[in-house]
Amino acid sequence: MLTSAPAGSMRGELRRSVAVPDGGKLLRRIFVFLGPGYLVATGYMDPGNWATALAGGSKFGTALLFVAVLSSLMAVVLQSLSARLGVGAGLDLAQACRAHTPFPVAVGLWILAEAGIFATDLAEVIGTAIGLQLLFGLPLAIGIVVTTLDAFLVLAFERLGFRKIELFVVAMLALIGLCFAAQLVMARPDMAEVARGLVPTSRFVTDPEMLYLGLGILGATVMPHNLFLHSFVVQTRAVGVSTRQKREAIRFAVIDSALALFFALLVNGAILVLAAAVFHTRGLTDVAELGEAHRLIAPLLGEPVAATLFAVALIACGLNSTVTATLAGQIVMEGFVHLRLAPATRRLVTRAIAIAPAIAVTLYAGESATARLLVLSQVVLSVTLPFAVVPLVLFTARRKVMGDLVAPRRTTLVAAVIAVAVIGLNLKLLWDALAGAAL
Repeated sequence: MLTSAPAGSMRGELRRSVAVPDGGKLLRRIFVFLGPGYLVATGYMDPGNWATALAGGSKFGTALLFVAVLSSLMAVVLQSLSARLGVGAGLDLAQACRAHTPFPVAVGLWILAEAGIFATDLAEVIGTAIGLQLLFGLPLAIGIVVTTLDAFLVLAFERLGFRKIELFVVAMLALIGLCFAAQLVMARPDMAEVARGLVPTSRFVTDPEMLYLGLGILGATVMPHNLFLHSFVVQTRAVGVSTRQKREAIRFAVIDSALALFFALLVNGAILVLAAAVFHTRGLTDVAELGEAHRLIAPLLGEPVAATLFAVALIACGLNSTVTATLAGQIVMEGFVHLRLAPATRRLVTRAIAIAPAIAVTLYAGESATARLLVLSQVVLSVTLPFAVVPLVLFTARRKVMGDLVAPRRTTLVAAVIAVAVIGLNLKLLWDALAGAAL
């Protein structure tokens, strides 16, 4: 079992870097564990989620709101297993794969994990560049190049410590939440319609288009890099070595991630409700692209600031993803192959790989073609997701890996059902995407 980090590694610097009081007031102990979940929540609000929520809200109003709730509940279960692995076994998912699978399998899992991170970064590049274009009028190709400057943001946080990273992410999430809250106030959605959207409808299985968009919301929710990220960031807390202390830490980590994912649900739900109130009620049922939504929001709401808030939220989402994707990339690289790059260097490498296709497509096929790149990034994530979810469920169910902190059987059973469902949905989306590309 790999319980130690290579000398000079990121693990060695961040692991157990946040002090945890043993005893004292319960709220104080819980507060220390708040933070990692919000880094994870960032991945549940990426441009892929925005696009599916916009499409679902404009096409079907609030009818798909229950799907967003269901997908968030599924995510809570999987992220709780990720936290359990990190605290209970002292391993992140990358380390566990390296330690408990044959070397050729571990190499394959590493390559797929890196592909998932590059796909995630591609989506964030496009989303941030669109935000810069909407807010400042930058041509999309120039905005894509400007996104490389976020390496300096990562470099700054490298020097400030992990708790500062968490505070920055929470601040950006708060900004995103405030932006959408303000837009909802302007849109004045029908709360009765919102309530009805929380109840499953039989139309979901009888309407092929509604089913497809619903599957998109479900399938695009769980991000493979989040499972690697969460299993490490919970280890930044200096938890005691006793089983009692670790059980308490797992409980607090689950509370943290559940609260953070509830916030992500509120944001994703707000996007869907906003699209329903602004577009669907006016007969605009085919709004799916971020730029199109931004262009229409201001005139339809009668408030120019609404469009600005939309762009600001998109940029804040991109900045958050800069930090979390870099952390996830470093975790994967160190865990699988014990190779360390400085975070800023790692960021420049992954960003360079991501911006190359984005710039090429923008210059060759035009800015509208970047929407297809977003779809491609989701296809890559669909392919890589099973190779993160399945090992996570298997490792946390094995006493050899987890010891006394092995996941309860009922949790493993629920997680296995969720894993099969998520994988099945992603495979269907992959099939549909490939079939559509072939037509």
